Amino acid sequence: MENALVTTTPSMEKETWELRLYVAGQTAKSVTALNNLQKYCERYLKGRYQLEVIDLLKNPQLAEGDQILAIPTLVRKVPSPIRRIIGDLSNQERVLVGLDIRPLESPEQ
Repeated sequence: MENALVTTTPSMEKETWELRLYVAGQTAKSVTALNNLQKYCERYLKGRYQLEVIDLLKNPQLAEGDQILAIPTLVRKVPSPIRRIIGDLSNQERVLVGLDIRPLESPEQ
């Protein structure tokens, strides 16, 4: 898994979320965490997030900056405060509460 940056077009009226997912190669947990995170971002933060995937097997020095002790770990850099979630992100409710994501209201509902 290479370091990758997925950028969406930010919405003018909403803050762009900056997220980092720390993984170690393409383990089952790392792949699951990335897939789950992309699904949540597209559903709840569509058009207003940046996701950076950092493979610590290739760049172990990057773990220190965000105090990464376990992987996979998701770090929300913006909006502050910084928040961290460890694991494969399969529990959607835990992830949304942990990141303080509130679903956008859509007129079709």
